[in-house]
Amino acid sequence: MTKKILILEDNELMIEVMTYILYNYGYEVVSSIYPEKVFDHIKSSRPDLVILDTWQPALDSHEVCRLLKLNVATRNLPVIICSENEDVVALYPDEKCAPNGILYKPFGMNSLIRTIEYQLAA
Repeated sequence: MTKKILILEDNELMIEVMTYILYNYGYEVVSSIYPEKVFDHIKSSRPDLVILDTWQPALDSHEVCRLLKLNVATRNLPVIICSENEDVVALYPDEKCAPNGILYKPFGMNSLIRTIEYQLAA
């Protein structure tokens, strides 16, 4: 069964690159530049994992992650945060609201795939 990844990223080129890589590794990809619609996307596409960019202009990704982790319907959905900030872990003092994984930018194709595979296997 093909695993589905939801990418929430404000950079459309980054979405294209990640989508290309993930398709080539056999994943189905759904993407959006609108993090405020995360629950609509989850409800309609039923992803197996969510990738969030840290700097979203409309809604902070830390808040999106917190909302996902506190919601009964989505709390077990793996969330990976993509960040340029190496101190991103400090932004999640409450462990139950923290992402499952972090990809530090710039990241390579192997890091992306390894992080996704690790989260989907957990």
